[in-house]
Amino acid sequence: MPTRRTFLTAAASGAATLAAGAIPAPANGRKVFRLWATGCAHVGTVKRRGRESLAGAIRQSEQEGPGGFAWDLALHVGDISGNQGFPDAAEGREVVRQFAALRTHRREQVYCLAGNHDADPDYAWHRTWVDPTGENPQQSGVQADRRPFPIRGTWERYAFRVGNLLFLMMSDRNDLERPVGRGRKGARGGYPAGAVTGETFDWWKRQVEAHSDGIILSAHHHMLKETTVGSGLWEGTGRPAKPGQTPKGVRREKYAFGYHGYFPQGAPQGASYLYFVDGRPDAQAFESYLAEDPGAIDLWIGGHTHSYPDDCLNGRTHVERKWGATFINCCALTQHHAGRSPMSRLLTFTEGSNVVRVQLVLHTDRFAPRGFCDAYERTVRLGKPFRMTS
Repeated sequence: MPTRRTFLTAAASGAATLAAGAIPAPANGRKVFRLWATGCAHVGTVKRRGRESLAGAIRQSEQEGPGGFAWDLALHVGDISGNQGFPDAAEGREVVRQFAALRTHRREQVYCLAGNHDADPDYAWHRTWVDPTGENPQQSGVQADRRPFPIRGTWERYAFRVGNLLFLMMSDRNDLERPVGRGRKGARGGYPAGAVTGETFDWWKRQVEAHSDGIILSAHHHMLKETTVGSGLWEGTGRPAKPGQTPKGVRREKYAFGYHGYFPQGAPQGASYLYFVDGRPDAQAFESYLAEDPGAIDLWIGGHTHSYPDDCLNGRTHVERKWGATFINCCALTQHHAGRSPMSRLLTFTEGSNVVRVQLVLHTDRFAPRGFCDAYERTVRLGKPFRMTS
């Protein structure tokens, strides 16, 4: 089994709450920026099993001693809800309660986007309780003016900068009509194939082209096609059993192999990657753009497909390089929603360096001791050195 590296916080690294735009300097004088990449907490599903996926990970990160770690800013890349239908207010209140576990960080240091399980009409639930833009501070507790790095945009797509590092945050659109998503009537099920609108893709292109002098990190709930584990055609759910081959009494989607449920009324073939753009199936709009302009972005962070740290399918693991960029599936925090091994990633950017340290964090002892798992640490390259000032 891989071993965990003990990582001390507070005194050694300074885990104090960030003032607006400030990044602490470590003792050696060379500044670092630590990004905690998380997702797929599926709060309601896990809570029904007596666990707190989000609050538990937060408490672990802020503890001193083994298992804890320092971070300056966190991403949650969607599926904070675990509902198979529209998420409800009770789960929303539970999400807010679990975020309140933060002690040495502010709620506004966590930047979120929406996943397929967060969908209801117009993503009203996500906008009310997760609230990336601070539209509903009375319910969410998010104060837009307390963001350490202000955001520009809407709940669906927004950007913010940390020095010369530009974050492009894009939510999934599982509220669109079938087969793209659940539709406004709320068809039951995850409808796992990823989707964005053409407006979001056009926004992403404009941002990429306008900031070619910086480092660009794109984030979506889903990974792009054939980048990381389980992100190929039919890899998310497996081909369904043929008529007459499903054993009596066994649900068809359970009989099919895969990471996600089988929803024939959706797009099961694209269940584990960003499959739709403006309703066009297997659009590969982002993939085509990056293939034509390698190095246009530096990082793509997503989740959606839950697995174990050592998973490798068709030669692809959780961290892979393609089109001059590094793709990182950072998920999932859940253990009980199609759960495997709860995990996340810690990315450390260093002033003046074009190398990023990517550490695997385990949140239970299910795979290996809780904390850093050295065997799956990676070092990735950026197109330019990281700078604290833009």
